[in-house]
Amino acid sequence: MFSHEFVRNAWLAGTFIALACGSIGWFVVLRGQVFAGDALSHVAFVGAIAAATLGVDERVGLFALTLAMAGAIGALGRRAVADDVTIGTAFAWILGIGVLLLAVLATSSAGASGITTANTLFGSIYSLSASASEIAASVGLALTALVLAAARPLLLSTLDPELAMLRGVPVRGLGLAFLGALAIVTAQSTQAVGALLLLGLIAAPAGAAGALTARPYLGVALSGAIAVGAMWGGLSLSYAIGSLPPSSAIIGLAAAAYATAAIAGRLRRRQPGPEPLSAGEIPRA
Repeated sequence: MFSHEFVRNAWLAGTFIALACGSIGWFVVLRGQVFAGDALSHVAFVGAIAAATLGVDERVGLFALTLAMAGAIGALGRRAVADDVTIGTAFAWILGIGVLLLAVLATSSAGASGITTANTLFGSIYSLSASASEIAASVGLALTALVLAAARPLLLSTLDPELAMLRGVPVRGLGLAFLGALAIVTAQSTQAVGALLLLGLIAAPAGAAGALTARPYLGVALSGAIAVGAMWGGLSLSYAIGSLPPSSAIIGLAAAAYATAAIAGRLRRRQPGPEPLSAGEIPRA
């Protein structure tokens, strides 16, 4: 399998994209910003279509529009955490722009429109070049390092923003920076798993980790590990089964991990605890 260059490129980019998605996804779920992540994934789709319409590199549109929309959503929200009304309004507006751009692109070049739309919606990780894979891996690794470096103040500002402000944590600035990091992860990951399925790689591993542990740092590690495992398993399955798209296999495994963890967590909570000891009873070894 690894004798093929396109497979090596996919594994290099996919590993660090999944690691970044899993790490930042833990905080996305903890901060209740899953809807924002879904909106940004659709913004990435519109950005790619806008770039194709203007005749520029797809990545320019992906990063420019997702970062701009993340900044707008954060600016409208309280402490850079937008409510559902703000996100929904931005969501509807950007999708309307996307429909318009699709119509413009379709009239100019129907073939290019179909290819761009399919690649952006469902990803094309096996088509990444060596240089694109190295860039994706570098971006994913850098974002993971940034999230881990800011984990402590980010956790405090998420759980108790008032206390964080009293301790000098720039809650609003940190929230904006977090949305910016989420936008970059979204733009970079869209090229691999697609805008339509990307939310699964961000939310499902984090949800699985949350069902397994309440310890934040262990949760971040588990979320990253589950995302990477889903990426590796999905790439292996798609290579073995030629008709199986890699993005579908990756998200399918991530969703299966979440379902398994959720069931295991419920079964664990239903187990009765140890009976209290009676007076003078010696605990058994």
